[in-house]
Amino acid sequence: KKVNYHTSNLGLRNHIIKCAHLAIEHGSVIMFEDDLFVAPTFYRYATEALHFSMNKDYIGGISLYNHQLNAQTHRNFSPIEDGYDNWYFQFAASWGQGWTKSQWEGFIQWYESNPILEAKSSVPANVTHWSEKSWLKFYVAYLIETDKYFLYPKVALSSNFSEAGTHNSSISTAFQVTLRYEIQSKFNFSSLDQSKSVYDAFYENMKLTEHLDINSEKCCIDIHAFKQIPSNVRYLLSTKKLSYTILKSFGKSLKPVDLNIIFDVPGKDIFLYDLSKPNKNNFSNNRYSELTYNYKIITLKDATYLFFKITLIRLGNLRRKLFSSN
Repeated sequence: KKVNYHTSNLGLRNHIIKCAHLAIEHGSVIMFEDDLFVAPTFYRYATEALHFSMNKDYIGGISLYNHQLNAQTHRNFSPIEDGYDNWYFQFAASWGQGWTKSQWEGFIQWYESNPILEAKSSVPANVTHWSEKSWLKFYVAYLIETDKYFLYPKVALSSNFSEAGTHNSSISTAFQVTLRYEIQSKFNFSSLDQSKSVYDAFYENMKLTEHLDINSEKCCIDIHAFKQIPSNVRYLLSTKKLSYTILKSFGKSLKPVDLNIIFDVPGKDIFLYDLSKPNKNNFSNNRYSELTYNYKIITLKDATYLFFKITLIRLGNLRRKLFSSN
């Protein structure tokens, strides 16, 4: 059934919210923005995922997109492979997503009581600072505050062309991801308890504490070094070089980075600190090692080209801003 809504003057946030209300009318909804590309089996995945998520209060929606870039650090990202076709992320999707009626109603009830999104340490700072046009930042905060997750595919069913427009000055392939091509009859979804691939809004694996001989409730995982560390935690797992007693250290060789903890890779790149015991840390950051870990091989020719190209792009953007303000 085709429903015609006059949404052209609503603005992005209200536009998405009004369209997503179709889930209440029809039982569920699948949504795409106009610059997305979908895999042949997207509808089968979406319908199976929506059916699987029903009556599971910890699922706040389903995604067809799969992140391969950390939106906060702009570094490569991939979730742990644990044998299932899905993983869990405390971060809503906007590049191909679906909701059941109850999932959307849960958000709307919360949203109507939270018209203003204030800065909180539990919500990534870059998310809080997104434009007021963003519906997504409210949904991310909702997932965090209600302890829910989006169910994501291990291999994406939608991808993003990031064409030039309101939010992009030029076309980009930065958000293009691997798409599932084959047609399979059934997807193998894990429950939250079964999954080893559960991530908070900071792209940190929430089950890593299972591999550390400490009280998990008093530990903060901050391998990507983006969190504001809560004052009430005693232990910190981080790549930051801090002046506290190091209980254990790990290397940073395996990918994704979580595997270095799971397989106990020796090294001095990731540290488990006891924050109750100040101590001198003589280790220093290895910027070259960090870059090559994230981007594999960078040749001198490519590095030189990128330096001048990025400089020209930044200067061009600055010039446009100056002229537009006059």
